[in-house]
Amino acid sequence: MVTLKTNTYSVVVPGGEKKRPRRRASGKFARSVIPTTLLWVLAALMAFPLLWFLLSSFKPGSELFSYPLSFFPRNWTIDGYTEALDRFDFFRYLFNSFAVASISTILTVFLCATTGYALAKYRNPWLSVLGLCILSMTMLPGEVILNPLFIVIRDLGLYNSLLGVIIPTVITPTGVLMFRQYYVSVPDELLDAARIDGASEYGIFFRIMLPLGRPIMLTLGIISFQWRWNDYILPLIVLGDPNTYTLQIALRSLVGAENIQWSVLLSASVLSMIPLVVLYLVFQKYITSANINTGLKD
Repeated sequence: MVTLKTNTYSVVVPGGEKKRPRRRASGKFARSVIPTTLLWVLAALMAFPLLWFLLSSFKPGSELFSYPLSFFPRNWTIDGYTEALDRFDFFRYLFNSFAVASISTILTVFLCATTGYALAKYRNPWLSVLGLCILSMTMLPGEVILNPLFIVIRDLGLYNSLLGVIIPTVITPTGVLMFRQYYVSVPDELLDAARIDGASEYGIFFRIMLPLGRPIMLTLGIISFQWRWNDYILPLIVLGDPNTYTLQIALRSLVGAENIQWSVLLSASVLSMIPLVVLYLVFQKYITSANINTGLKD
């Protein structure tokens, strides 16, 4: 005689016959359907403003504030997009934003990787002090250092130049700490074996450590590119020539003292989002892989 036990009852089966215990269908339904429904509701709430913003870019200016408001455009038009491309020097500002974001991202990933590697694998007193200084910078809001940062940029002759936006942001405390925590998990025996085989310190970093940090490189690169692309405060105080404006600063020029061209502003804002959407669609599998592998060791 075999006794099968479940959470709520025991089933005695004569002759040793096995039977599958019954399950509570209602409990399984609650555990699967209710959380899924809540997630869909949250996703809809988060997507609603974005969809409203996207559809409003296809409305004429007279319809944006007409009552009653409509979710879908009554009269579809692309006049805002054509005017943004014709009157608004969109491609110049797009090039400036892309140059700032791409160059800053490449320098940020490389310099944060080298700094994080040094903090993780070298034992020097001054490196410990440097690590504490970098950690303390994460506790300071960016607005606190804007005034001294502007003075340094001005004294170096970088005012009104794209380099004045790129150079001050190439090293971020968050990026350094991300690489440092990742490289700490790499066993020192791997580096010692490479040194025994005759590898130089530069060879160890470029041939071993840098490829191992690829998940962090991709994650930090995407975050850094998005941050630089949407940055507004630093370009606002550094760039004064309209020819050097980034896209976010140029969008501000559409907001006049008495009149705001809402249809052009919405259309140009949608166009400014396209590079970030394409970037995410191309690298989303790497972002997912990095999130899944976070905290795992061999």
